[in-house]
Amino acid sequence: MLLSMDVSESPLTTELQSNSRQTQKGVHIRPGKPYPRGATWDGIGVNFALHSAHADKVELLLFDDADDREPAVTFTLPEHTGPIWHGYVVNLQPGRLYGYRVYGPYDPENGHRFNPNKVLLDPYAKAIGRPLRWDDSLFGYDVQDDEKDDLSFNATDSAPYAPLGAVVEETFAWENDQSPEIPWEDTIIYETHVKGMTKKHPEVPEPLQGTYLGMASEPVIDHLKKLGVTTVQLLPVHAKLQDRHLLEKGLRNYWGYNTLAYFAPEPEYSSNGSVSAVREFKMMVRALHEAGLEVIIDVVYNHTCEGNHMGPTLSLRGIDNRTYYKLNPDDNRYYMDYTGTGNTLDPGDSYVLQMIMDSLRYWVNEMHVDGFRFDLASALARELYDVNMLGSFFKVVQQDPVLSQVKLIAEPWDVGPGGYQVGSFPWQWAEWNGRYRDAIRRFWRGDRGLTGEVATRIAGSSDLYERSGRRPFASINFVTAHDGFTLEDQVSYHHKHNEANKEGNRDGHDHNYSVNCGVEGPTNNKQVIECRERRKRSFMATLLLSQGVPMILGGDELSHTRRGNNNPYCQDNEITWYNWDLDEREEKFLEFVQNLTTFRKEHPSFRRRHFLAPADQEDGTGDVLWWHPDGREMAEDDWHDQGLRAFGYLLRGKDLEPDPQGQPRRDDSFLVLMNQGSEIVPFELPEHTNELEDVSCTAWHAVPELAEDKKEESPFEPGGVLTLRPNRLLALRAER
Repeated sequence: MLLSMDVSESPLTTELQSNSRQTQKGVHIRPGKPYPRGATWDGIGVNFALHSAHADKVELLLFDDADDREPAVTFTLPEHTGPIWHGYVVNLQPGRLYGYRVYGPYDPENGHRFNPNKVLLDPYAKAIGRPLRWDDSLFGYDVQDDEKDDLSFNATDSAPYAPLGAVVEETFAWENDQSPEIPWEDTIIYETHVKGMTKKHPEVPEPLQGTYLGMASEPVIDHLKKLGVTTVQLLPVHAKLQDRHLLEKGLRNYWGYNTLAYFAPEPEYSSNGSVSAVREFKMMVRALHEAGLEVIIDVVYNHTCEGNHMGPTLSLRGIDNRTYYKLNPDDNRYYMDYTGTGNTLDPGDSYVLQMIMDSLRYWVNEMHVDGFRFDLASALARELYDVNMLGSFFKVVQQDPVLSQVKLIAEPWDVGPGGYQVGSFPWQWAEWNGRYRDAIRRFWRGDRGLTGEVATRIAGSSDLYERSGRRPFASINFVTAHDGFTLEDQVSYHHKHNEANKEGNRDGHDHNYSVNCGVEGPTNNKQVIECRERRKRSFMATLLLSQGVPMILGGDELSHTRRGNNNPYCQDNEITWYNWDLDEREEKFLEFVQNLTTFRKEHPSFRRRHFLAPADQEDGTGDVLWWHPDGREMAEDDWHDQGLRAFGYLLRGKDLEPDPQGQPRRDDSFLVLMNQGSEIVPFELPEHTNELEDVSCTAWHAVPELAEDKKEESPFEPGGVLTLRPNRLLALRAER
């Protein structure tokens, strides 16, 4: 067992250097510059710069072809300025493949895992020139050792198998591309997956199915426009690693929360080879922008694909393990794991923070994305070990002239102590509101005692965001997301069914707050189907009539089922690919969602820029009055009534805040009624609304988008009684 080893001069690298001197073919190296980091082509040659604070020497390896088992040319980077190793290679063109060997101590117990036998991917690589090919040589320790001890040393060369970067040409014909800059209050987010959305779309040309260009195709954009969403939020598009253990099971990493490179787009989604991914991603963004749609990407700066101490040495681990990762202070051999994936990046290090910021700015400036959703964002607040929302990352973002102007969305939790931070992020950030999700799921499941909680959530969650000066649009409201059941499964399964993941159904959340309406899974029972469709409509209507920013899970509008799998991260197949062959039931639900988004856009009452003020019946001011089925305003005791299964709220449409251009806005007044129970509930309607309007209400009309039949579309007299069916949301408009 080798505990520490000086590997500054291995026989392998000496031989390769000798070979490369004979095959340099006109390229030669100069000192170059320490900035910018990565590989930068200037029309004549390429500047290479790599950060490694603890390295003794760095070699640059140039490959001619992805199938090459060894580099054609090897250069020792001639200089380092501080911790930045750099060199400028003359007569080098875009498309050239490259990697690094980094020399230093192999001393895992002190946090150092240098091994020059491992070819390493540049953290700043803007394209993947060759994907990883799994082999035991990719590990820094000897995996053939029966004990598989990471203190051992693996001297096998990984050059034939390691992922390689590619030098890229940055220029692109953006033409007049501009961000749509949708105001937060008008935003409707659509969370989707590049491959999943387009893989089975019958109108997308087969070569483009599952690709960036498939997302940019006319039928997909036409669907998004008809659906009424404003912002496409893509699951991770950073280059990812296919986990070895998944491939051995016949599975694949589908979601992509396993980042290999923070600057390179995932090459799998390219229609024409890995290096084309950069250009095709830009083409996708340009097409979506032209259609008036924003593009947000899901980013994973909390951990990398290298995993824990038993993971492979592919990039950061071999470049400077001690700098890039947060190590256990009591034993530097191990990592702090606030992500459940084995490691955590260390944003408390200034160079790691710079890498994150450089990556974010690159995706805005060069790739033209409109914002980011940060996976497990609480991990970015752990400069030391506790969560600190005043940490360097948030300060740097706040003052950054580029990043402070785009949409920033936090998944406001991680798996470490104190990691649940819903409502705690800085004022520029919006957050996935997990409390909204859970409250609405439980309410429509039929859980009692949630009236006050649900009222707070649909009103914009002022308890979470108002005290810090934030607005309702700080709350990203959602009932389903990539993680968990789809909407179809939320009303069709009581338990998760993750057997296809081959983990004994142990993975995924156990608490889904779901209901199956009496039958687990698919059924032909008409009553069960009717129950499910009504609940789906109530879920979607609640979402799109709530204050804040609604997020629709891609495929929910198509009634997509994952067959009860609530953790399909490894299912790259029909379980996760959207089914576009809709039956009559599914077509009707799609039309329902389309109509709902149109309704939301037409009525600013449901997308306010400020929190709702309680209505005052004495002077006729305020925004909202909470309504009891008995035909009166909710009293204090009503909020604590465990037997109350239905309630409503009256939204005043007069004198709304001006629009962003300063123009006054006025809307109709609406009465929204909700019945979570299994029995019908008679609602006594307000007799008049002169306390909320200048003119008395002469009739209540059901919003056509939410009416189930012609009977509900008939006018209701003020003071009359409306019978609300079980599991139902209905909105009424006041006729003045």
